[in-house]
Amino acid sequence: MRPPFEIAGETVRAGARGLIDIPVARLSNHTPVSLPVHVVHGRRTGPTLFISAAIHGDEILGVEIIRRLLNTKGLDALKGTLLCIPIVNAFGFLAQTRYLPDRRDLNRVFPGSPNGSLAGRLAHLFLSEVVARCDLGIDLHTGAINRSNLPQIRADFSKPDLKRIAEAFAAPVILQSELRDGSLRQAASELDVAVLIYEAGEALRLDEISVRAGVRGILQVMHELGMLGGKFAKSSKTRSVFGASSQWVRAPEGGIFRAFKTLGDSIVQDDVIGVVTNPYEGGDVNVRSSIDGVIIGRTNISVVNRADALFNVARVKGPDSAEGRIERISSELERDHAFDEEEIA
Repeated sequence: MRPPFEIAGETVRAGARGLIDIPVARLSNHTPVSLPVHVVHGRRTGPTLFISAAIHGDEILGVEIIRRLLNTKGLDALKGTLLCIPIVNAFGFLAQTRYLPDRRDLNRVFPGSPNGSLAGRLAHLFLSEVVARCDLGIDLHTGAINRSNLPQIRADFSKPDLKRIAEAFAAPVILQSELRDGSLRQAASELDVAVLIYEAGEALRLDEISVRAGVRGILQVMHELGMLGGKFAKSSKTRSVFGASSQWVRAPEGGIFRAFKTLGDSIVQDDVIGVVTNPYEGGDVNVRSSIDGVIIGRTNISVVNRADALFNVARVKGPDSAEGRIERISSELERDHAFDEEEIA
């Protein structure tokens, strides 16, 4: 029998689950706030993986992904240890905002400090109590308010084997993404803990396909790591599209924006992918693509100012064939009920 798993002074025995509340702070009305961590400690040895969501408090998609993940019957045979943190930023989650009460973005203050700002203290607590105990992490995100993202995995693939793990997730797109100062990924990397970022959907909204892709992807990564058995090896028959980088196409003028393309569509340089119309002047101003690629993010706002971000385009080889692969993976997710809640609860 494995020894119990220890976190924040609490223990969870092998073959058991526990919900550990790590104290964070008190609200101004004296209400305590904690960082709840679900611990699933397998009977047999294996990697330790963390899954986190709502580092940005309004990004709720990952909360639902983790809820469904924890209802998966196969976790009873887990090898290793799974740490799930559905809501890292409870302050922002309650206020339905990206930020903490001190107006800081939690994903820009890592590694934090035990004596710093509220954001810095929460970052330090999460890093020291959760991330430092793990071998790998998957951090769940969405687009901002009024922006939607195609399901995608982002990571720095300079780390050995990380691309293989990303491919096991089988999201429509895998994007090379450099480490950003103050981010969880950068701080975790300094602890030699690799982190995959799952981006999908929009803040404050649930999207069934994005939820399904997240649950399926995490289970497939766990299978790839040897944490789960063969029943979860349901990776797409179509390989993910790999993007070397991405670039935003911005509004050439202010006015009313009409999009001609959407998520997953292929475009080539100088394509007209939308128009902006000024309500007081005649004629349309064309929105043209500056690169070849596929659209992985877009604004959902029709009233725009000059230089507003409209489309996020991933640079890929063969945009037309990439669009076809994305469509096939998306169709598989629409048909795939294997990891739906009614099947796993």
